[in-house]
Amino acid sequence: MNANWWEHFFEGLPVQLWLEAMSAEHTDREADRLAEQLAAPAGAELLDVPCGGGRLALALARRGYRVTGVDLASEFLDHARTRFDADCVTWEHRDMRDLPWPARFDGAFCVGNSFGYFDDDGNAAFLRAVAASLKPGARFILETPMVIEQLLRQLHDRRWWKVGDVYLLVANEYDHNRSRLEIEYTFISNGCTEVRHGSHRAFTFDELHDLIHDSGFDVSLAPPSTRDAATVTFVATRR
Repeated sequence: MNANWWEHFFEGLPVQLWLEAMSAEHTDREADRLAEQLAAPAGAELLDVPCGGGRLALALARRGYRVTGVDLASEFLDHARTRFDADCVTWEHRDMRDLPWPARFDGAFCVGNSFGYFDDDGNAAFLRAVAASLKPGARFILETPMVIEQLLRQLHDRRWWKVGDVYLLVANEYDHNRSRLEIEYTFISNGCTEVRHGSHRAFTFDELHDLIHDSGFDVSLAPPSTRDAATVTFVATRR
């Protein structure tokens, strides 16, 4: 597998599926939760990294925050920039480890299945970049399904999903030696089939806690009601 698999993953049918995966009601609930967890003041400047198609960046901008969305996927950003309210967000096409804004933001978040793409050095570099972009005392919300104690309890070898007109078959294989989840994604829509491969680093609770802490944060976990879901949410405060 190409180590930089994420560079061309989000093109075509994967983008179509992810853009339709969450309802407006779900996005509103998620944005409200993020606003509460970030505890940033009204009008604060927030960083969404990576931002994908911009659904949460836009939802938080509509709540009065000044938001910068960062993503490497051109198709996602092209979609985000066509939204009727796109001008209320600053869109940046760049690698998520490239955050050239020292101590600028009042809060940041990385949610969904967007963490763990890199090797260990790359994942640490991302966390350090986020820390450097935040003001002291600002919070970073990291939500990820790649926590081994949660992941292995609910992992399916193969599973089908349907979003809009797109069918998705996910085939999972966990590599215990490398602590990585290797995934084959098969997207099918209107007679067209596209296959993608992904590789995600999985961590124990303690490993990820320590990695975030060593990157410049004090770390806690979100309330148990949040952690009982498929993902785990870390609330990190910039030291």
